[in-house]
Amino acid sequence: MTRFATGAEPAGPAAEPDSNRDEQAVSHAVQSMFNGIAPRYDLLNHVLSANVDSLWWRRTARTFAPILQNPQTAVLDMCCGTGDMTLALLRYRPGNARPVIALDFSHAMLERAKEKFSSPEFSAHGVISMEADALHMPLPDNSIDLITTAFGFRNLANYESGLREMARVLRPGAQFGILDFNEPGGLFGKIYNLYFRHVLPRIGKTLSGSSAPYEYLPQSVHRFPQPEEMLTMMRACGFTSASWTPYTFGIAGLYRAVKA
Repeated sequence: MTRFATGAEPAGPAAEPDSNRDEQAVSHAVQSMFNGIAPRYDLLNHVLSANVDSLWWRRTARTFAPILQNPQTAVLDMCCGTGDMTLALLRYRPGNARPVIALDFSHAMLERAKEKFSSPEFSAHGVISMEADALHMPLPDNSIDLITTAFGFRNLANYESGLREMARVLRPGAQFGILDFNEPGGLFGKIYNLYFRHVLPRIGKTLSGSSAPYEYLPQSVHRFPQPEEMLTMMRACGFTSASWTPYTFGIAGLYRAVKA
């Protein structure tokens, strides 16, 4: 659900790996942050990423093109935010395809996504906007053929619960793709970490008036499992063919797996 920005409030419990608050409190704090940042979310993301985030969404959608091109495929874009990943998916959907479900628990973000879905370029494609928690999706068991989520899974209050909920709604043999940030290693990783933790908050404060959202971002990335740990968790939750493909020197990457 987030890429380079998260919320207008100070870093909440989702950014604190040792927080003693329960998952409901974590979810509420993250939800409030996204509702706060929604009006300037897209502008800040594109400026801070030099628009490289657009390349990541397109690459992810292209990865699943063979599945998306089947008009009968049931597709869910989970934690859709303002809808950019959903739009990337729609470019591969035929005109007579089943509607893509775009799900997010931030009302303000979803409202901005709806504006994009109604544009002339995409209005012919069917999109079902659904305001719901990704940990408790109002979808039947074994009903979805493909789940994507771009920069939103990292913000869930419980990663294992998120994977198990995805496993519940996916059909056997169906796939998912999680596009999210990573902490790269080596010299490049050290340089990038310096920018991420010290320069980015200052730029964000200049553009938005608050550095808090950009302080939250590196904290949330730091608490996110490293690729090997994430792949192990995916397998433990009932998925096979688990893989991770790094994007842009490992700054981000795509996790993929198949429901057993």
